[in-house]
Amino acid sequence: MAKERVFSGVQPTGNIHLGNYLGALKQFVELQDEAECLYCVVDMHAITVPQDPKELREHVLDVASLYMAVGLDPKKAILFVQSEVSGHAELGWILNCSSYTGELSRMTQFKAKNKGRESAPTGLFTYPVLMAADILLYDTNVVPVGNDQKQHIELCRDLALRVNHRFPDTFVVPEGRFMKSGARIMSLDDPTSKMSKSAENIHSRISLLDTDAKIKKSIMRATTDSDMTIRFDPENKPGVSNLLTIYSALSGMSIPEVEAKFDGAGYGDLKKSLVTVTQEALTPIRDRFDQIRHSSELDDILDDGAARARALAEPVLDRVKEHFGIGRLK
Repeated sequence: MAKERVFSGVQPTGNIHLGNYLGALKQFVELQDEAECLYCVVDMHAITVPQDPKELREHVLDVASLYMAVGLDPKKAILFVQSEVSGHAELGWILNCSSYTGELSRMTQFKAKNKGRESAPTGLFTYPVLMAADILLYDTNVVPVGNDQKQHIELCRDLALRVNHRFPDTFVVPEGRFMKSGARIMSLDDPTSKMSKSAENIHSRISLLDTDAKIKKSIMRATTDSDMTIRFDPENKPGVSNLLTIYSALSGMSIPEVEAKFDGAGYGDLKKSLVTVTQEALTPIRDRFDQIRHSSELDDILDDGAARARALAEPVLDRVKEHFGIGRLK
């Protein structure tokens, strides 16, 4: 029986933080031993907002290096850069012609990013269609993503089913594999909002390449409450609950085990221990990143990944074009 095919991607917009790692990248690593996996750096998605070209290219290599630093093996998974497989853009246009402005205008992420504007870049509006193209281009079965991408996965499925209704057997209809319940990582300074790399306060997040000093400062400054009881209660104690979630995810202990460990202790004890746990978890990732980032093998791995991805994408794109009547029959 053929393995399921898995696809996902990460934007090259700054350093990957703990929320990205625990919500998506850990799933990527788990899946590479049980499925045929493709993981790309989605640089075409990044330009939906203005980017410095030099910085963008550096960030592409940073994310590719972090993929391997967290445990992805280029011998097990296909690692590549989105823009190096032209089928993403081609299929994106074809799917744009099968999507509707009404459904795209209802995307909650678009509405949030466009809040207060009279108009928005067209790329920001059609971003979910390109994401659908990324997925459908590889006959993907499973898409491991964070919970905030559920609406985008549903749109992808809707587009696949819509096209299949008109042209049967054009696309495999994928399923989302979402973050485990309770593992959502929130901002350290505002635990009612998710951790974000775009937040102004650098201490609102912990990034995978942060120094030990930065990790310590960010955790020790984390928002808690005045109750002084360490228990998991996201509604009434969001700050403490967020720290417990991070502790559990990085240590492998269950949240009740972490609660028991700190029964009767103060918030300072929890934070100091979490500093140690976080530093121990991220130091090997940082060290591996430093080995890979400026090595000669990085370009070779990405060249090989792009070639392997193109080989999988080509027959799917040919099938789509044939069904839509695009180009001459071969």
